[in-house]
Amino acid sequence: MRKWIGVFVVVLSLIGCDDNSVYDSYQSLGDGWEKSRTLAFDLADIDSLQPLDLFITLRANHEYPYNNLFLITEMNYPNGKLQTDTLEYRMAAPSGELLGAGMGDIKESKLWYKEGFRFRESGTYTLKINHAMRRNGSVEGDQVLKGITEVGMRIERPE
Repeated sequence: MRKWIGVFVVVLSLIGCDDNSVYDSYQSLGDGWEKSRTLAFDLADIDSLQPLDLFITLRANHEYPYNNLFLITEMNYPNGKLQTDTLEYRMAAPSGELLGAGMGDIKESKLWYKEGFRFRESGTYTLKINHAMRRNGSVEGDQVLKGITEVGMRIERPE
């Protein structure tokens, strides 16, 4: 019996290890992502010697009404430089089924943000994320984007 418990502990520790991960953080959105809510991730003391891959991660459920997702990002550098990007990601198959990992109602998506990024300046970088979703024919954006339950930031060493 002791032997099986030891094997179980080793297997769990191997599954839980993620040697490539440098940073991984999520923010919960509750009932939806309000248009006025800017999500901010402070990235401090990140290795500046090697290029890293940056991802926006999110969890969505069946209430998400679109096939795609538009995000506005701002990367604030320690020296005051600001880099703004408008990003589009595919979120659902043509059938309407959500893309991403997961077997239940919630699907997790790992979306490319920057490949081979180097944190060359010392200090804290801040990534700010807003959604830019609106219905076709509407000028005003969705005041509350349903179906997105959490948004995160993940940094990995390239494989």
